[in-house]
Amino acid sequence: MANLQTEFATLKAEGFYVGVQVRVRIRRLNDLLLGSHLNHNPADVESFRKESAELKEWLGNKKISLSTRSERDLFDQLETAYKRYLADAELLLRVGDPRTEQPTFAATYETIKQQSEPLLVLLVRFVEAQQASFDSFLQTSQETLSTLRHLLNLSLALLLAAGAALAVLVYRGMIAPLSRRLTESQTIIERQEKLAALGTLAAGVAHEIRNPLTAIKFRLFSFKKALPPQFAEHEDAVVISAEINRLDRIVKEFLQFARPAEPELAQVPAQRLLQEVGDLLTPELDKLGIVLNCESSEPVWIHADPLQIKQVLINLVQNAADSIGHNGVIRLRLKPKTERLNQRLQSVVLLQVVDTGKGIPPEAEKRLFDPFFSTKEEGTGLGLAIAARIVEKHGGLLRYQTALGQGTTFEIVLPKIDDHAT
Repeated sequence: MANLQTEFATLKAEGFYVGVQVRVRIRRLNDLLLGSHLNHNPADVESFRKESAELKEWLGNKKISLSTRSERDLFDQLETAYKRYLADAELLLRVGDPRTEQPTFAATYETIKQQSEPLLVLLVRFVEAQQASFDSFLQTSQETLSTLRHLLNLSLALLLAAGAALAVLVYRGMIAPLSRRLTESQTIIERQEKLAALGTLAAGVAHEIRNPLTAIKFRLFSFKKALPPQFAEHEDAVVISAEINRLDRIVKEFLQFARPAEPELAQVPAQRLLQEVGDLLTPELDKLGIVLNCESSEPVWIHADPLQIKQVLINLVQNAADSIGHNGVIRLRLKPKTERLNQRLQSVVLLQVVDTGKGIPPEAEKRLFDPFFSTKEEGTGLGLAIAARIVEKHGGLLRYQTALGQGTTFEIVLPKIDDHAT
């Protein structure tokens, strides 16, 4: 069990998304290359060269983190293919003069697609190799956990046979803590499986959606410029543009969930975070007849990324407002407390969002933090999933209490700084 916990502690799920991240950035370079070749915009050329250089340096830094020989071999091929891609791109950037006749959009798009195709094929193989390595790790962990489960069950049976009194003492002193740790380890495995599946999904979406969206955006831009504003077709183009932006937002949200940014931790007063969120959202909630109260508290300090924690609080307040609808109360509270967090008893801070809404139905509670599950027609189902991951990266947890017809309380539990000198 100790060895297994050590492996889990050293496991970094973000390391399995190198291929996914490279693919997304190659798509971005293709967009810049297409725009610079068609529009002859020096800013696009400069952006392409800057981002391509950053990606080259990033690839060099990531090579040492690869765990298997097959990944390293594929990574070498990937670097070689990337150098060829950059050489072809430089040729394309230098071809033609803005005053002479230039290739059509379709021809340029096809040229860039052919230049990047070998690199994208290698990226697919690289992602598959990373997935195979991760699956092997999960299979080994599952087998170890299964063996531990059988041993624990056998030990329990023998202890029960030795005597009821002795069995109760041993169960309370040894078996119960081990079972809890086993459950926590299984939860980690299930979460890593979801992350691996989502990484593959993110790669597929970036490949299948973002590339066509880029072409549609360029076509739509030209179409809108050709239509006078008074034409009905111009209004249709505006609606289409808004829907394209909505698709792009959905893609960005679950890519953010698949590979969230690391928090930039700083010592901040927790009350200030609640107050800033309250000041930001009060005007919007007043229009709905919802009162947002930020209750004062004694000064307490936490290690946190202010932007990320405020993002979580804003999401929770907006969810509370959706539950209320009109005419209700939302309270932002701060409570210092001592309780068990990260398997040890310590001082913590509870950032609470309390509403007087309808509460959460039992059928929705079972899937509340599942990615892509939402009870809203326009929701992506990623808000609470992203919020939970942000809080976990801060060493805390996100939990809730709810009752139908009485409201819901969400709590962000974070470690408290006890020795801060104000």
